[in-house]
Amino acid sequence: MNYNCAAGSLSGFVQMLACNYLPHGYWFYVTGHIPDAKQPLFVDQKLIEKYGIDRSRSSRARRKVAGLANIHYLRHRQFFVLLATHGHHEFFEEEGRIRDVRRLPIRYGGYSICVQQGGYLRKESPDAPAEKDPQLRVRVQIDRAYFRELRGYFSTAARCLSTEQLTQEFKTIGFEPYAPVRQQLLNLLRIVNWERKLRGMGPLDPDVIRYRRKIVRPFECENSKAA
Repeated sequence: MNYNCAAGSLSGFVQMLACNYLPHGYWFYVTGHIPDAKQPLFVDQKLIEKYGIDRSRSSRARRKVAGLANIHYLRHRQFFVLLATHGHHEFFEEEGRIRDVRRLPIRYGGYSICVQQGGYLRKESPDAPAEKDPQLRVRVQIDRAYFRELRGYFSTAARCLSTEQLTQEFKTIGFEPYAPVRQQLLNLLRIVNWERKLRGMGPLDPDVIRYRRKIVRPFECENSKAA
Protein backbone atom coordinates (compact mmCIF):
# COMPACT_ATOMS: atom_id res chain seq x y z
CA MET A 1 0.00 0.00 0.00
CA ASN A 2 0.97 3.63 -0.47
CA TYR A 3 0.17 5.35 2.81
CA ASN A 4 -0.53 9.08 2.38
CA CYS A 5 0.63 11.08 5.37
CA ALA A 6 2.05 14.40 4.12
CA ALA A 7 -0.71 17.00 4.02
CA GLY A 8 -0.12 19.52 1.25
CA SER A 9 -1.69 22.41 3.16
CA LEU A 10 -2.72 23.48 6.63
CA SER A 11 -6.36 23.25 5.55
CA GLY A 12 -5.80 19.67 4.40
CA PHE A 13 -4.06 18.77 7.65
CA VAL A 14 -6.95 20.10 9.76
CA GLN A 15 -9.53 18.51 7.47
CA MET A 16 -7.96 15.07 7.81
CA LEU A 17 -7.95 15.35 11.60
CA ALA A 18 -11.44 16.81 11.91
CA CYS A 19 -13.25 14.73 9.30
CA ASN A 20 -11.30 11.48 8.92
CA TYR A 21 -9.40 10.53 12.06
CA LEU A 22 -10.88 12.06 15.21
CA PRO A 23 -14.51 11.10 14.41
CA HIS A 24 -13.39 7.45 14.26
CA GLY A 25 -11.88 7.26 17.73
CA TYR A 26 -8.26 8.24 17.05
CA TRP A 27 -8.18 10.21 20.29
CA PHE A 28 -4.75 9.40 21.80
CA TYR A 29 -1.91 11.34 20.27
CA VAL A 30 1.63 12.62 20.42
CA THR A 31 2.98 15.48 18.38
CA GLY A 32 6.47 16.23 17.20
CA HIS A 33 8.58 18.58 15.12
CA ILE A 34 11.12 17.26 12.64
CA PRO A 35 14.41 19.22 12.79
CA ASP A 36 15.27 21.15 9.64
CA ALA A 37 18.40 19.05 9.26
CA LYS A 38 16.36 15.84 8.85
CA GLN A 39 14.48 14.71 5.77
CA PRO A 40 10.74 14.44 6.62
CA LEU A 41 10.30 11.55 4.18
CA PHE A 42 12.80 9.43 6.12
CA VAL A 43 10.97 10.17 9.38
CA ASP A 44 7.66 9.30 7.70
CA GLN A 45 8.98 5.93 6.54
CA LYS A 46 10.56 5.14 9.89
CA LEU A 47 7.39 5.79 11.90
CA ILE A 48 5.09 4.06 9.42
CA GLU A 49 7.25 0.94 9.52
CA LYS A 50 7.83 1.05 13.27
CA TYR A 51 4.13 1.04 14.14
CA GLY A 52 2.78 -0.89 11.18
CA ILE A 53 0.63 2.06 10.15
CA ASP A 54 0.32 1.13 6.47
CA ARG A 55 -2.70 -1.17 6.87
CA SER A 56 -5.82 -1.75 4.84
CA ARG A 57 -9.28 -0.85 6.10
CA SER A 58 -10.15 -4.53 6.54
CA SER A 59 -6.98 -5.13 8.56
CA ARG A 60 -7.84 -2.20 10.82
CA ALA A 61 -11.35 -3.59 11.30
CA ARG A 62 -9.99 -7.00 12.32
CA ARG A 63 -7.59 -5.41 14.80
CA LYS A 64 -10.42 -3.41 16.34
CA VAL A 65 -12.49 -6.58 16.85
CA ALA A 66 -9.46 -8.25 18.46
CA GLY A 67 -9.03 -5.37 20.93
CA LEU A 68 -5.92 -4.00 19.24
CA ALA A 69 -5.34 -0.33 18.62
CA ASN A 70 -4.88 1.22 15.20
CA ILE A 71 -2.48 4.06 14.42
CA HIS A 72 -2.51 6.91 11.93
CA TYR A 73 0.29 9.34 11.15
CA LEU A 74 -0.17 12.80 9.66
CA ARG A 75 2.39 15.48 8.87
CA HIS A 76 2.33 19.05 7.58
CA ARG A 77 5.76 20.43 6.78
CA GLN A 78 7.91 19.70 9.85
CA PHE A 79 5.03 19.14 12.30
CA PHE A 80 3.53 15.68 12.77
CA VAL A 81 0.98 13.88 14.90
CA LEU A 82 0.64 10.16 15.70
CA LEU A 83 -2.90 9.14 16.60
CA ALA A 84 -4.17 5.92 18.18
CA THR A 85 -7.48 4.32 19.04
CA HIS A 86 -8.31 2.37 22.20
CA GLY A 87 -6.62 -1.04 22.45
CA HIS A 88 -3.28 -2.77 22.88
CA HIS A 89 -0.35 -1.45 20.87
CA GLU A 90 3.37 -0.87 21.39
CA PHE A 91 2.66 2.80 20.68
CA PHE A 92 1.41 3.16 24.26
CA GLU A 93 4.67 1.70 25.59
CA GLU A 94 7.11 3.41 23.23
CA GLU A 95 5.77 6.95 23.23
CA GLY A 96 5.91 9.28 26.20
CA ARG A 97 3.44 12.00 27.14
CA ILE A 98 0.53 10.54 25.21
CA ARG A 99 -2.38 12.98 25.30
CA ASP A 100 -6.12 12.48 24.97
CA VAL A 101 -7.75 14.89 22.52
CA ARG A 102 -10.89 14.86 24.67
CA ARG A 103 -8.85 16.61 27.39
CA LEU A 104 -6.04 18.42 25.60
CA PRO A 105 -6.61 19.80 22.10
CA ILE A 106 -4.19 19.47 19.23
CA ARG A 107 -2.81 22.96 18.62
CA TYR A 108 -1.19 23.81 15.34
CA GLY A 109 -1.19 26.64 12.83
CA GLY A 110 -3.42 28.82 14.99
CA TYR A 111 -6.07 26.10 15.27
CA SER A 112 -7.23 24.22 18.35
CA ILE A 113 -8.81 20.84 17.58
CA CYS A 114 -10.48 18.70 20.22
CA VAL A 115 -13.29 16.22 20.84
CA GLN A 116 -16.07 17.35 23.18
CA GLN A 117 -19.57 16.47 24.22
CA GLY A 118 -22.03 18.01 21.78
CA GLY A 119 -24.14 20.97 22.86
CA TYR A 120 -27.86 20.92 22.17
CA LEU A 121 -29.68 19.28 19.29
CA ARG A 122 -31.57 21.41 16.81
CA LYS A 123 -35.21 21.79 17.85
CA GLU A 124 -37.90 20.37 15.59
CA SER A 125 -40.19 23.20 16.68
CA PRO A 126 -39.74 26.41 18.73
CA ASP A 127 -41.86 24.98 21.55
CA ALA A 128 -39.92 21.72 21.85
CA PRO A 129 -37.78 21.32 25.00
CA ALA A 130 -34.02 21.71 24.70
CA GLU A 131 -32.34 18.34 24.26
CA LYS A 132 -28.65 17.68 24.85
CA ASP A 133 -26.58 16.06 22.14
CA PRO A 134 -25.43 12.65 23.46
CA GLN A 135 -22.61 12.33 20.92
CA LEU A 136 -18.97 13.37 21.12
CA ARG A 137 -18.18 15.91 18.42
CA VAL A 138 -14.98 17.22 16.87
CA ARG A 139 -14.54 20.92 17.60
CA VAL A 140 -12.25 23.05 15.43
CA GLN A 141 -11.70 26.62 16.53
CA ILE A 142 -9.12 29.38 16.47
CA ASP A 143 -6.70 28.87 19.35
CA ARG A 144 -7.52 31.16 22.28
CA ALA A 145 -4.15 32.90 22.38
CA TYR A 146 -4.26 33.60 18.65
CA PHE A 147 -7.87 34.77 18.85
CA ARG A 148 -6.95 37.22 21.61
CA GLU A 149 -4.38 38.72 19.25
CA LEU A 150 -6.97 38.97 16.47
CA ARG A 151 -9.47 40.59 18.83
CA GLY A 152 -6.93 43.16 20.00
CA TYR A 153 -5.87 43.98 16.45
CA PHE A 154 -9.40 44.34 15.05
CA SER A 155 -10.57 46.33 18.07
CA THR A 156 -7.86 48.87 17.30
CA ALA A 157 -8.26 48.69 13.53
CA ALA A 158 -12.00 49.35 13.79
CA ARG A 159 -11.22 52.84 15.09
CA CYS A 160 -8.94 53.95 12.28
CA LEU A 161 -9.39 51.84 9.13
CA SER A 162 -11.98 52.46 6.46
CA THR A 163 -14.83 50.08 5.67
CA GLU A 164 -12.98 48.85 2.58
CA GLN A 165 -9.77 48.29 4.51
CA LEU A 166 -11.52 46.38 7.31
CA THR A 167 -13.40 44.29 4.78
CA GLN A 168 -10.10 43.33 3.21
CA GLU A 169 -8.64 42.49 6.63
CA PHE A 170 -11.52 40.10 7.30
CA LYS A 171 -11.10 38.55 3.85
CA THR A 172 -7.46 37.76 4.61
CA ILE A 173 -8.23 35.78 7.78
CA GLY A 174 -7.18 32.35 6.59
CA PHE A 175 -9.03 30.05 8.98
CA GLU A 176 -11.50 27.61 7.49
CA PRO A 177 -15.00 28.46 8.82
CA TYR A 178 -15.85 25.37 10.84
CA ALA A 179 -18.88 26.17 13.02
CA PRO A 180 -16.89 27.27 16.12
CA VAL A 181 -14.58 29.36 13.91
CA ARG A 182 -17.60 31.05 12.32
CA GLN A 183 -18.88 31.93 15.77
CA GLN A 184 -15.53 33.41 16.74
CA LEU A 185 -15.42 35.49 13.56
CA LEU A 186 -18.98 36.72 14.17
CA ASN A 187 -17.91 37.75 17.68
CA LEU A 188 -15.00 39.59 16.10
CA LEU A 189 -17.38 41.34 13.71
CA ARG A 190 -19.62 42.38 16.60
CA ILE A 191 -16.63 43.93 18.40
CA VAL A 192 -15.64 45.84 15.26
CA ASN A 193 -19.18 47.12 14.65
CA TRP A 194 -19.56 48.16 18.28
CA GLU A 195 -16.33 50.19 18.11
CA ARG A 196 -17.55 51.79 14.88
CA LYS A 197 -20.98 52.55 16.32
CA LEU A 198 -19.42 54.38 19.26
CA ARG A 199 -17.68 56.65 16.76
CA GLY A 200 -20.70 57.22 14.54
CA MET A 201 -19.37 54.99 11.76
CA GLY A 202 -21.41 52.56 9.72
CA PRO A 203 -21.29 48.80 10.41
CA LEU A 204 -19.53 46.18 8.34
CA ASP A 205 -21.75 43.81 6.41
CA PRO A 206 -21.86 40.18 7.68
CA ASP A 207 -20.76 39.12 4.20
CA VAL A 208 -17.18 40.05 5.12
CA ILE A 209 -17.05 36.60 6.77
CA ARG A 210 -16.75 33.43 4.72
CA TYR A 211 -19.40 30.97 5.88
CA ARG A 212 -18.65 27.94 3.72
CA ARG A 213 -15.63 25.77 4.24
CA LYS A 214 -13.53 24.81 1.22
CA ILE A 215 -13.22 21.06 0.82
CA VAL A 216 -9.65 20.32 -0.22
CA ARG A 217 -7.68 17.32 -1.36
CA PRO A 218 -5.62 16.86 1.80
CA PHE A 219 -2.50 15.41 0.20
CA GLU A 220 -2.37 17.83 -2.70
CA CYS A 221 -0.24 20.96 -2.41
CA GLU A 222 -2.06 24.29 -2.21
CA ASN A 223 -0.30 25.68 -5.25
CA SER A 224 -0.75 22.60 -7.45
CA LYS A 225 -3.17 22.88 -10.34
CA ALA A 226 -4.94 20.27 -12.38
CA ALA A 227 -3.46 19.80 -15.81
